[in-house]
Amino acid sequence: MRVGLLQINPVVGDIAGNAARVRAAYARAVALGADLCLTPELVLTGYPARDLLLYEGFAAAARAEAGALAERVFTEYPEGPALVLGCPELNTSGQGKRLFNSALWCENGLVRVSVRKSLLPTYDVFDEARYFEPGPPGASEIVEYRGRKLALTICEDLWNDKDYWPHRLYPVDPVEAAAAAGAEALLNLSASPFSLRKQMLRQDMLSAICKKRGLPLAYCNQVGGNDELVFDGRSAVFGADGTLLARAEGFAEEVLVAELFGRAPQELPADDLSAPAETWRALVLGTRDYLAKCGFKKALLGLSGGIDSAVVAAVAAAAMGPENVCCVLMPSPWSSRGSVDDSLALARNLGVKTRTIPIEPLMRGFEAALADSFAELAPGKGPDITEENIQSRIRGNLLMALSNKTGAMLLTTGNKSELAVGYCTIYGDMSGGFAVISDLPKTQVYALARHINVLHVSPAGGPNGPIPQAIIDKAPSAELRPDQKDEDSLPPYDVLDAILALHVEKEKTAAEIAAAGYDAATVARVCRLVKGAEFKRRQAAPGIKIAWRSFGSGWRMPLAAAPLP
Repeated sequence: MRVGLLQINPVVGDIAGNAARVRAAYARAVALGADLCLTPELVLTGYPARDLLLYEGFAAAARAEAGALAERVFTEYPEGPALVLGCPELNTSGQGKRLFNSALWCENGLVRVSVRKSLLPTYDVFDEARYFEPGPPGASEIVEYRGRKLALTICEDLWNDKDYWPHRLYPVDPVEAAAAAGAEALLNLSASPFSLRKQMLRQDMLSAICKKRGLPLAYCNQVGGNDELVFDGRSAVFGADGTLLARAEGFAEEVLVAELFGRAPQELPADDLSAPAETWRALVLGTRDYLAKCGFKKALLGLSGGIDSAVVAAVAAAAMGPENVCCVLMPSPWSSRGSVDDSLALARNLGVKTRTIPIEPLMRGFEAALADSFAELAPGKGPDITEENIQSRIRGNLLMALSNKTGAMLLTTGNKSELAVGYCTIYGDMSGGFAVISDLPKTQVYALARHINVLHVSPAGGPNGPIPQAIIDKAPSAELRPDQKDEDSLPPYDVLDAILALHVEKEKTAAEIAAAGYDAATVARVCRLVKGAEFKRRQAAPGIKIAWRSFGSGWRMPLAAAPLP
């Protein structure tokens, strides 16, 4: 039995468009000889549709489209394969949540079977219990098709094997139920988002399940960027002995057709799982899809001569095409000549447009406008962080004005280290619509810059890549006062990022981090800064999830709260 995995990039909310994408992929699978076709989870609505699912008419429209699509593909291909389609369904029982997260088995023009997802994740970025009623606990529907008994599961239903996970989230295992019911193979519709190192875990887990149960598996995952989430695809077929028989490309749409009950692996696509390579592909896809799905064709950003804006510019050029990217230089009296020259060299290497708007006249205007008020309300106080923030806010206003006038999406250039400790200016450098590297600690930004240069992702980058070595080598600085360096205010980034990884991603308290060998005073200060910057993060632009634990929809910290013990 040849199974076709329709690895599609859906647009959230575009029910008709997503149906058309499924239809085109189905036709391709038929041409490749598929006997059965699977789509990703909730493909007709896109995932995650979030509170669109609270509108009953939205879910009803998706279910109606599913029925129409089943008829349409049968009319076009009367002898064609069955189609297993991800779609929400209304719960008409009169109790529980109003929807089910369903897999619809479409055959001979009809929806023959409807299977409801049992395990509804509510951790990290997931909140499925907000919308869906779970299917029967532990149940897994067995569908007999062309002489085989096939078990239908949806995403999380695979992620609860008691021998694989030391701490299970759910008391039941749909795969165990499927095996007990006599399944000969597992089918899974998935929308599993990307994070670093997840593919290695995912592949190992799926292989272990197949080997344990003696069942082959067809796994169809969504691809593409939706808001802060990127889905990496990598749909796959595993043999009953756990062998990876076939895998689709990562970070790209594909229709993969492979033998479900086969033994000989197909040639697998190259797949660099190193952190910089994974990060690069995720950022480019996430940026491209966010702008395109929000209706933007052009991108805009401020170019400072530092590593962060250099990396964002490279991502934007790769995602949107260099002809659609404009970088704005806004030098102040404290900007070094080298920063300006490095920015211009970077822009030439990437092939992007530049504009230069010196901000010294605007700084002087603010100084004059505020002089009397500062003297009366804050007598004796000289220049401090106030003036530094004014510079940042001047730049933010200029960039927002250009964004408004040109219709280009303003990309912010702050990294995760800065966002974590508040080393960023609200209404200044935080202004913008999308925060490309907001989930990359500073140390990872440097690693990514070096990877970009190895890739030579520029039309004129020369033998050393597009990012000038001077940008990589210089000490990090916001250049908001003479001879300023980031380490004047923060611990060295290798120390800061290590502490932040333990506190933010590993959920360790200050006491636990200090016990691991870090300076207690430094740890306490960093943790205080993280808590104090929460109000800024609430107002930050959305960014692309890269880490296991990220700021954004999966980070739900209170504002008015006492510090952690």
